[in-house]
Amino acid sequence: MDSLTRSEFEVLYALSCAHIPLTQRQLHEKTQISLGRINTAVRICEQRGYIANKVITDAGRAALAPYRVNNAIIMAAGLSQRFAPISYERPKGTLRVRGEILIERQIRQLIEAGITDITIVVGYKKEYFFYLAKKFGVKLVINDEYATRNNNGSLWRVRDQLANTYICSSDDYFTENPFESHVYQAYYSAQYIEGPTQEWCITTGPGDRITGATIGGHDSWTMLGHVYFDREFSRTFCRILDKVYDLPRTVPQLWESIYLDHIKDLHMVIRRYPAGMINEFDSVDELRNFDPLFMENIDSEVFHNISSVLHCPINDIHDIFPLKQGVTNLSCHFSLDGKEYVYRHPGTGTSKLVDRQAEFEAMHLAADLGLDSTFISGDPDSGWKISRYIPHTRNLDPENPEELAQAMRMARTLHNSGKTLSRSFDFISESFSYERVLEQHGPIDLPEYAELREKILRLKTQADNDDFPHVPCHNDFYPPNFLIETDNTIHLIDWEYAGMSDVASDFGTLVVCTRLCPDKAQQALRYYFDRIPTHEEMRHFWAYVVFAGWCWYVWALAKEAEGDDVGEWLLTYYSYAATYIDDLLAWYENDSSDLPDFLTSDSKNS
Repeated sequence: MDSLTRSEFEVLYALSCAHIPLTQRQLHEKTQISLGRINTAVRICEQRGYIANKVITDAGRAALAPYRVNNAIIMAAGLSQRFAPISYERPKGTLRVRGEILIERQIRQLIEAGITDITIVVGYKKEYFFYLAKKFGVKLVINDEYATRNNNGSLWRVRDQLANTYICSSDDYFTENPFESHVYQAYYSAQYIEGPTQEWCITTGPGDRITGATIGGHDSWTMLGHVYFDREFSRTFCRILDKVYDLPRTVPQLWESIYLDHIKDLHMVIRRYPAGMINEFDSVDELRNFDPLFMENIDSEVFHNISSVLHCPINDIHDIFPLKQGVTNLSCHFSLDGKEYVYRHPGTGTSKLVDRQAEFEAMHLAADLGLDSTFISGDPDSGWKISRYIPHTRNLDPENPEELAQAMRMARTLHNSGKTLSRSFDFISESFSYERVLEQHGPIDLPEYAELREKILRLKTQADNDDFPHVPCHNDFYPPNFLIETDNTIHLIDWEYAGMSDVASDFGTLVVCTRLCPDKAQQALRYYFDRIPTHEEMRHFWAYVVFAGWCWYVWALAKEAEGDDVGEWLLTYYSYAATYIDDLLAWYENDSSDLPDFLTSDSKNS
């Protein structure tokens, strides 16, 4: 059977949808193809027996068959972090917009186009999509790598289903149904954006073939919405994906990036749509502009918490956007009555990592002591909190003597508060827990690990005999947790690891995690005591530099064993434990009044 030209395909498809005779002029109006090309296509189709008496024949339907859409894949595995804070609670595709749930509207549009073989790839909060299998008869595929690799992982899960296939996003809203039962060739949908944009801007060549795309541009057609893979595109793309999938550089790539890397082998055209037909919402404020009733109708615990604490209608909350995500938390910015705030949402599984009751005890203590005036309110049971957002802040500069002195005075204020926290934190006990994690991956057979460990424990026995007090400590005491305002006011934030610890613990963390040289560390110690420390104080506080280095070294080994890459920090932590251990042991065990070599004038700047 001869393949069809684009004009022939459009004529036959229009007739198949009409179910009644259509004149050439009516075909022109439906297809927007020139009347001359319509006339030529009709004549050729009549000669081949595809059209008779202005209607499509069985032979014409057979000619269309290779272009029938086989199925649709809806990708719904991602976290949609840009849509904070609602995405903290539920997947974006399950939101109700203009009275309809986003993914349900899209499923209905596919079914209306005759596409009933629909697969949804789920990951983040996948249980929110399970009901769709019963309601619409869709299939569900779980992508368990949604948090560790980009959306190429979702296509990998369904690569055996890719044929003549629509690739959709669960959170798109189409004002008109864009789906068709038959499609001529692979395409990427696009809308035109006037002025500057940070979207993917498409370049095209002859026949509207996509020749490339750049992130950012102006006055451009941009990638937006659904995509169609024809059978040839699917075969080639799957072959390429199979070849590159296990490469480390592929993990963070969008599938679109893989396509663009191999664009010469993958034929895809642009499909242009009028402005406003395809809608993707990158923020809550953007969605609210599209659906003014969205905020009033949303069932969100996050917005309920904000409304209850700050005594405001939910609709007054605006200027909402995500902030940099941490290891254990998700945070977003919002504004209200001209003031700016941060909402902190606990990350998945953090209740096992962080004692929230102890954290909130510490935050209230920090507020009472004037160490952190950003904290407003929160709930220790669930872990959320609201804080003041301070624009234009920077972190502590340990090379600035005034800032280092202020940080050490803040530590002294905390330590001398006379208060008690319910949690305890000890570097050596923590290292034991990390060792248990490490041993799950096999014996710890690193060269001289056992010898260094034995020395660390000997030093701990000596330091414990010093009988220095256990006091409230921050235990994550390093520059990123200091916010400095433009007027030089300093706030000590992030109290997740606070607890009762040896008074030297915060000094140990600061030295190791800031990579302070002995001279700068000694200066910090003088700031802390507001005098020259005694030999016994220096000895004890430097022992905690070793303990901090050892604790985070074992932690880093455990993280590496689990597949994470901690980079140069592994060596940094090891160095602070190994470099000073022998001198500290000698200082204790010889009970010498002489300073060790690393604190003498000849070596303290090394």
